[in-house]
Amino acid sequence: MSCPDGSCREPAKRSRALIMLGLMMLVFIALSGISFVKSRGQVTPDTVSFGNHNAIDGKRVFQAYNCMGCHTLVGNGAYFAPDLTKEYESAGPAWLAAFLPSAGGWPTEGALKTQLLNKEIAADAGVDNIADYYKKFPGAKERVERRGGKTTYMPNLPFSADEVGRLIAFMKYTSAMNTEGWPPEVKTGDLAKRLELAHGPQAPGQTAAATNASTPPALTPAQHGEQLAKEFGCTACHATDGKRLVGPAWNGLFGSQVKLADGTTVTADSAYIAESILHPEAQVVESYPKGTMPAYGKLMTDEDVKALVAYMQTLK
Repeated sequence: MSCPDGSCREPAKRSRALIMLGLMMLVFIALSGISFVKSRGQVTPDTVSFGNHNAIDGKRVFQAYNCMGCHTLVGNGAYFAPDLTKEYESAGPAWLAAFLPSAGGWPTEGALKTQLLNKEIAADAGVDNIADYYKKFPGAKERVERRGGKTTYMPNLPFSADEVGRLIAFMKYTSAMNTEGWPPEVKTGDLAKRLELAHGPQAPGQTAAATNASTPPALTPAQHGEQLAKEFGCTACHATDGKRLVGPAWNGLFGSQVKLADGTTVTADSAYIAESILHPEAQVVESYPKGTMPAYGKLMTDEDVKALVAYMQTLK
């Protein structure tokens, strides 16, 4: 540009622009370099594991099943189902191990006790009994008391035992992340007060009346078996209406011919069902995954097993 009167300041402006551009490039290069330096003590998935499963493989399982199509992580994803960022921290590995293979039903306390018999789960939780587990993972106790044995809106997904372990490792990692307070916690107020506003205060003498109620009659073996099935959450995996869930349906099972994974066929009599409860890996049913059902030998007595068999005999 020509400046005949000598008042042209274009070169000076161009110089300042070039200097600013150079400074911005230096800042960009510096920030890019910092991004490759180890983050400020933030946990990384390659450092988190559950047993012999690592969080990186768990993330792949999480993505393969498109879990964020319903759930969120750190507030990101679909809002059809709860945020899973702190799921491990709240409910712990035993609850997750009980829930994931049979997500159509909420785990019961019996199901958690069964999972704590697994040395890998007990070691990861740092406890081996249900009382200490509830203290360490209060979210599990709240869920068992409020929802245990009830159905959920989540479908039963065909997770293998390895995939369940990997997902637990991934959720253990997300619970260890420093989310810096995001997403914000929703304050819902005191549940008891809200229930009182909705339904009114408890009538005088109501508690006393319940306490002084007559002792219920003794249960038959079949009734006791039905009670045990609810207590241990059996029907979350075994349907009583013929549907295919995580395990074989119970209705019509007793006395039927069952084809096993090795190609042989057995009769579902009392001995077969008892062995399936106590040692589920002994005879795996064809087309059902091995390693999903835990062994109940340390939780159920012989009388309990007989009661469950009696209950199954009523399911025609």
